[in-house]
Amino acid sequence: MSNSAASQTPAYRFDDRNMRWQALGDFEHFEVFIFAVDEANNIADFIIKFEPSEKIFLHRHLALTNTFVVDGEHIIYEADGKVREVRPVGKYTSSKPGDAHKEGGGVNGCVLHYSVRGESDALFDVLDDDFKVQATLRTSDFKAAFDAQK
Repeated sequence: MSNSAASQTPAYRFDDRNMRWQALGDFEHFEVFIFAVDEANNIADFIIKFEPSEKIFLHRHLALTNTFVVDGEHIIYEADGKVREVRPVGKYTSSKPGDAHKEGGGVNGCVLHYSVRGESDALFDVLDDDFKVQATLRTSDFKAAFDAQK
């Protein structure tokens, strides 16, 4: 498809009126809707809605994480808050466990689909500013959130 054809494609907003968004624990600046959790295989599929122009907590992914930007812009920040990458609508990324970072939505927020596949039940570490682990989000945490949204 040529650039001129792509620029003529109409833009659509993701319609989430039938989703029951919920907080994940006490974490701020996003809501989550869980699609499915397979505790036996440490798989969690969910969608997050990031608030506009906000960063979430410092964390580290402990599992293979596949993401797809459904709406808005997904912004990845270095631990010090500097922008590392801006991912537009339609961007698919597959990331192995990695370094500490923050993330969030652009000026219009972001809706981001996650498919997380762990080798163990530990999926994400929540870190403080000194990179010390404050909590570990496990498959069971996503299962509890899934059960709570029913």
